[in-house]
Amino acid sequence: MKLKILVGTMTSKADYVAQAIQMDCADLVEAIDVQLMDGLDIGVFDDDAIYLICSSTYGSGDVPDNARMLYESLDAQPRFLGHVRYGVIALGDRTYLQTFCFGGKKFDERLQGLGAQRIGEVWCHDASAGTMPETEGTAWCRDWLVLALQTAQA
Repeated sequence: MKLKILVGTMTSKADYVAQAIQMDCADLVEAIDVQLMDGLDIGVFDDDAIYLICSSTYGSGDVPDNARMLYESLDAQPRFLGHVRYGVIALGDRTYLQTFCFGGKKFDERLQGLGAQRIGEVWCHDASAGTMPETEGTAWCRDWLVLALQTAQA
């Protein structure tokens, strides 16, 4: 099974997390493909893969600029995504409690609305906690991937 990590980022932090996962979790799956969301649309979900949305939050709880086209295509070109199994890593700052991790949470809400099946809970990293999202995200992803692979075989 292949893991496809779709990255929404403004400052490259989400990309660093995805790259750390790619290096650390390679022993768990056949392949890990990290892809920035730049220029993507709903068609990206046509592959036979487990998907991981890795998105920061920008501005007033928005998805990053490079993720906007993909995010908007989920409304503009809606179709049933019942074949899609995915997880979410949401990066944010709890100092902004009203919009904490909304970039990832918005993707989660929209994907569920199209019938995609989230595996596990959305993992949220708080930048104000002083911890490294690459380290914590990789540890979370190892556990999540085990669950995702079990779900895929069921």
